[in-house]
Amino acid sequence: MPNIKSAIKRVSVIEKKTMRNNMIKTGYRTAVKKFEQAIEAGNVEEAKTLFVAATKKIDQACTKGVIVKNTAARKKSNLAKKLNAAMA
Repeated sequence: MPNIKSAIKRVSVIEKKTMRNNMIKTGYRTAVKKFEQAIEAGNVEEAKTLFVAATKKIDQACTKGVIVKNTAARKKSNLAKKLNAAMA
């Protein structure tokens, strides 16, 4: 444990930021998983709505700095490919 006051504060701040980042990361992973389950089940209409939700979660994670911009673009592109393949 740190003894210096500023170091103690750094530890608590980092814990809060880590918790926030993990919440955001878990949220977008869950959204993607729900979308992929809908695709596997063959629910195209449900997959369309879940695609919008997953895209929004990925964009939020990108905005908050949890994932990088190119990673977000790649994930959204892969989801769009899966949706288009399911609709065809």
